[in-house]
Amino acid sequence: MPTELHPSCDRIHIEQLEVSTHIGVPEEERRAPQRLTASISFWPYQEAGDLADKIENAINYSDVVEETQNFVRDQSVNLIETLADRLAMHLLKNFRMQRVTIELRKFPFKEAKYVSMSITRTACVE
Repeated sequence: MPTELHPSCDRIHIEQLEVSTHIGVPEEERRAPQRLTASISFWPYQEAGDLADKIENAINYSDVVEETQNFVRDQSVNLIETLADRLAMHLLKNFRMQRVTIELRKFPFKEAKYVSMSITRTACVE
């Protein structure tokens, strides 16, 4: 059953983090790691005013960046949708976030700036 969102609307946003992974449907596309960007917004359980200006009370966004880069690098998937879902669930599992939104951008075409996938997932209570 999903948790009710904390009434806080505090949000942290990481814009266009450079990542790379093996992704794509054709084998030739997956042969070498591809550059992607990840934009990540997350809503912590604690409001900024409750943190007492101490990093140990907050979600360290430096840790989120490192975890995202490592997780994506270790994946090998066909679909950008699969990668976005796996990353969202991984971040929810490993950080005290009540909700996360991820936009992944892939750059497969000369004729287009990018192809993107946006996904939002909410933490659940067991």
